[in-house]
Amino acid sequence: MDKTYNPNNIEKRWYELWEERGYFAPQGDDESYCIMIPPPNVTGRLHMGHAFQDTIMDTLIRYNRMKGKNTLWQAGMDHAGIATQMVVERNLKANDKTRYDLGREAFIEKVWQWKKESGGTITQQLRRMGASLDWSRERFTMDDGLSDAVKEVFVKLFEENLIYRGKRLVNWDPVLHTAVSDIEVISEEENGHLWQLRYPLADDESSHLVVATTRPETMLGDAAVAVHPDDERYKHLVGKKVKLPLVGREIAIIADDYVDKDFGTGCVKITPAHDFNDYQMGLRHELEQINIFTIDAAINENAPEKYQGLDRFIARKTIVADLKELNLLEKIEKHKLKIPRGDRTGAVIEPYLTDQWFVKVEPLAKPAIEAVENGSIKFVPDNWKNTYFDWMRNIQDWCISRQIWWGHRIPAWYDEAGNIYVARSEAEVREKYQLNNTIELKQDEDVLDTWFSSALWPFSTLGWPEKTKALETFYPGNVLVTGFDIIFFWVARMIMMGLKFTGQVPFHEIYMHGLVRDSHGVKMSKSYGNVLDPIDLIDGINLENLVSKRTTGLMKPETAPKIEKQTRKDFPDGIMPYGTDALRFTFAAMASTSRDINFDTNRIQGYRNFCNKLWNAARYVLMNTEEHDCGQNTIDDYELNNADRWIISRLQETEAIIEKQIKVYRFDIASQAIYDFTWNEYCDWYLELTKSVLNNKNSTDLQLRGTRKTLVRVLEALLRLAHPIIPYITEEIWQRVAPLAGVQGETIMLQQYPIYDSKKINISATKDIDWVREFILGVRQIRSGYNIDPKKPINVLLSGGTENDRKRTQLYTHYLESVGRIESIRWLDSEADAPDSATALVADMKVLIPMDGLIEKAEEVDRLNREIEKKLDEQRRLNNKLSNENFVNRAPAVVIEKEQIKLDDVKSALSHLKEQLERINSL
Repeated sequence: MDKTYNPNNIEKRWYELWEERGYFAPQGDDESYCIMIPPPNVTGRLHMGHAFQDTIMDTLIRYNRMKGKNTLWQAGMDHAGIATQMVVERNLKANDKTRYDLGREAFIEKVWQWKKESGGTITQQLRRMGASLDWSRERFTMDDGLSDAVKEVFVKLFEENLIYRGKRLVNWDPVLHTAVSDIEVISEEENGHLWQLRYPLADDESSHLVVATTRPETMLGDAAVAVHPDDERYKHLVGKKVKLPLVGREIAIIADDYVDKDFGTGCVKITPAHDFNDYQMGLRHELEQINIFTIDAAINENAPEKYQGLDRFIARKTIVADLKELNLLEKIEKHKLKIPRGDRTGAVIEPYLTDQWFVKVEPLAKPAIEAVENGSIKFVPDNWKNTYFDWMRNIQDWCISRQIWWGHRIPAWYDEAGNIYVARSEAEVREKYQLNNTIELKQDEDVLDTWFSSALWPFSTLGWPEKTKALETFYPGNVLVTGFDIIFFWVARMIMMGLKFTGQVPFHEIYMHGLVRDSHGVKMSKSYGNVLDPIDLIDGINLENLVSKRTTGLMKPETAPKIEKQTRKDFPDGIMPYGTDALRFTFAAMASTSRDINFDTNRIQGYRNFCNKLWNAARYVLMNTEEHDCGQNTIDDYELNNADRWIISRLQETEAIIEKQIKVYRFDIASQAIYDFTWNEYCDWYLELTKSVLNNKNSTDLQLRGTRKTLVRVLEALLRLAHPIIPYITEEIWQRVAPLAGVQGETIMLQQYPIYDSKKINISATKDIDWVREFILGVRQIRSGYNIDPKKPINVLLSGGTENDRKRTQLYTHYLESVGRIESIRWLDSEADAPDSATALVADMKVLIPMDGLIEKAEEVDRLNREIEKKLDEQRRLNNKLSNENFVNRAPAVVIEKEQIKLDDVKSALSHLKEQLERINSL
């Protein structure tokens, strides 16, 4: 093996071999196990959320594959309607063209061409992550088969009156000219204003109501003024009318519980066509819906002529000025409010009244709710079912139409009279509705919401509506791994559609993972300049390229200097290449039940060190076993010592922990068990203990064979244990170790996952080696506490203890002297006085280390005093910072928490240093 672990030398080679040999495909006829990948957008690039959840899914897939199951991880991509269309339109714009210049068919051809040449970057990046998806079955939501499934579902729902066309309020992007889903809307707090406007009473224009609004331009479409029914200030006015300023229309004063008496004046304007809450109130009170905007969010012909054609924000200024001139502007206050913006255009989203296609969701929601209530589907963690229930029990009809060209075109046709005909094709329309060829038909221009086809993903990818072998074998799937942010948009809809069209739930468990944030707990966002690219963590990136990457293409270029400053502070040396396995192990270690996952590069550095540790351990094992008899060809011709028995016992206990934790999706606990066993037991203890056998000229062949056999057998099993999380390094090492352990096979991927065997646990050996470890740890703590060189041989005196301690001391002297760097061990006579010594306790036995000649007392006291003074300075600085109101009020909670942790660490270090000083002074 290479002396140094270099992931770049092994990862690409192994992935290509795995894929080439078809190891990712389902194998055998045993129990099936299936996970559907949440299909990434064809335009997408791998982000930390993808990398995190794909690590979790791949861990589950590799684990179950090694458990002998017929395992499928279904690959595929989403056509990402709006995102993909924007990319292609941007390319056209560079050549001074628009999609309208090309026409619909030619534009769609352009999109397919782009998809072939540039789409799917993310699938190559998934390969970099080691994702063992079955690429031979890769699907695309615009494939012919999936498109057929979409048409089938649409037609059947329409025939059952569960799809209808109607005029409703939707999220409208005035740049894209289409409705968008809630998940494509980002609402963030911004500085704005609250305008208080005077609306004269219709029967007494000398009196008026003052209404509060954050959007004065929409007053042109007001249909009422509302107050709370219990508000004594306005009770006498309910049922009367006001005259709408600038328009002259009389509108009613109504009472509704929705009104907040304490907001503004307690009196609000109601614009049913331009506010979602007002729309609902309008339905309750049968108010007129007056749309005052064009698709560009300019004022339309339903408003006074003066304002027609004005952009909404220019209209706002004009209307406020006109109201002020008429003495109808009470006052303007500064006000923070949530502004909804399109995630791709940054444009302020407009609630807009338009004709759209909708799914009547309530009949579909009922069985989907029952599926979770009766345990057919289980959320992990369980509390997420409450979020699911809250939404499903208050569900609104789903707007499924989008005013773009790329996507599944709605299978509906219109005749000249506007009649609607729905079928899978125009030919089927004519046959179904008995329309002859003289009747001209025109297909609906809209396409379906991307989430519509995504909702069918678990069964459409397996061949539905055909009854395929794949559908029979792999549906329902076992688990869905996804983020909590798409419970409504995707998870719930898959459950509804799966139950409706297959009669079965699409999966039995839903593992909801947290949101990956930066080390300060802030959501990763291009606009914040804190995005980490998983590929950069794998390959490394220098500081200048990282700065350039984070400051290029910002929606707000003025933030670039601040982002550059923070990047240089956080990554002064850029990002080093950590490799895929270190990144995957980091994600697994962070996969707790927490809602948020704060990603700190210090963690990945730690797990890169772990990979190094495993690599170096393997080199030690191979150096001591290759070219030697390790018992791989014999059954009983070897002799185990208690250190061998102890590590075999600990391996079994570790196997039991991992098996239990993976089943309940606690990858953090499972990975910690692998880490602790590998680093703290196998490497730090067992390998050290083996040296007293391997380097001892008096060891017999049977003893040597037993220790070598244990070295390779335990390492081989450890590699299989860790493989689902860190596949590359384990495969590389396993190929060298497996033959020595007498294991045959082409790849670790298809080996059996280790199985806990209680018969291999030796309690007596475990107790003995735990005693040895406690003895040596006591010696090491004294060395550390008194700043004694770890390599300096020392003498040890023993007193007290039991007869068993004396037996163990005699039996394990070779371990104690070898690993503890001890020159001699001697029992004190019961009446003898011990010299000045540092003491450690092993149960009732005292371990004494005479200090004479080991330390210079005066020098050590001086050193400790200097260290204490440094820590006191640091403590004062942190105390000042945390008592600074300006810092506490402005800094994010997670930053304050980090400073508090630093202070706690300093206090702990101070306490430790003072204890050391007290011990030295007592000598």
